[in-house]
Formats: sequence, structure tokens, C-alpha cells
Amino acid sequence: MDPAHLHTVCPACGRRNRVPMDRLAADGRCGACHQLLFQGRPLILDDSSFDQHVTGEQLPVVVDFWAVWCGPCKAMAPVFDAAAQVLEPVVRCAKVEVDRAPAIAARYAVRSVPTLMILDQGKPVATQAGAMPAQAFREWVQWHVSRLNAQPAPTAGPGD
Repeated sequence: MDPAHLHTVCPACGRRNRVPMDRLAADGRCGACHQLLFQGRPLILDDSSFDQHVTGEQLPVVVDFWAVWCGPCKAMAPVFDAAAQVLEPVVRCAKVEVDRAPAIAARYAVRSVPTLMILDQGKPVATQAGAMPAQAFREWVQWHVSRLNAQPAPTAGPGD
């Protein structure tokens, strides 16, 4: 893996883009559709788009598993939306409506909503059930992402 670049998925067309690390915060655009790669708002994912955006993304993905009928989810929505503006491009933020994507909710053992989860290439690294105040939410994400970034890169073993 090239440490000077990473692969990120375009929120508009779903294509993977190789982006120089020093250009993440700039106005990076998709090589295919020319839309901004980071738009400062959460992606809305469902059964057909979830795997493409979560497993194809080298950035950690913070997912808000929510439901339309859930009061705490409605309270968390503006907090999550505002956090996306601050946290991108360090992470990618996404929302999954559990009633429209029950298989994804089941795969990640979501038993209550809202459930906030940080995924690293599709693997959960942190989970928080319930709504959080804005500052606490941002600190929770930043703490877990800093731990991910502090992990040593995997080394190739024999036969790799």
C-alpha cells in the first residue's frame, strides 16, 4: 500500500479514486464523474450501496444506524450531519435506515437505534448505542480514529 495515497469512494457515482494524502482536504474530485469526493454530509446507504462504500473505503466510516420512528434518532440527526462537516475527510460519515436495510443491521448486530458504529474496511472498531451530544460524539470518533491511525501497518508474512 502506498502511504502517500489512499482509495476513497465517490459519494456521487461509487467509483474508487486514488487520492494523494496531501489533497484530501482540498477540493478533490472524482476522476469519473468530477463531483467532490468530500461533500460535508453523510452518505445515505442501503442494501445495494453499503458494501461498495464501506468495504471499498480506506478511511474509517462512521455509520448512524437509525429509524424514522425513533425519537432519539431524530435528536441525533442534526448532530451527525454537523459532525460530517467537521470530521471529513478524516472519516467518511454514512447513515443506514434499519427498516430499509434490515440485513445490514442484522450483519452488524444492531439491536437498538440509534447505534453509532465506526467501521474500518467493513470491520467494527467501536460501537455506541444511543444519541450523544455533539462534542461527546466528535470526541468519541476522534479518539477511536486516532487509535486506528496509531496501529502499525500490517507486514507481509511468508508467502504474501
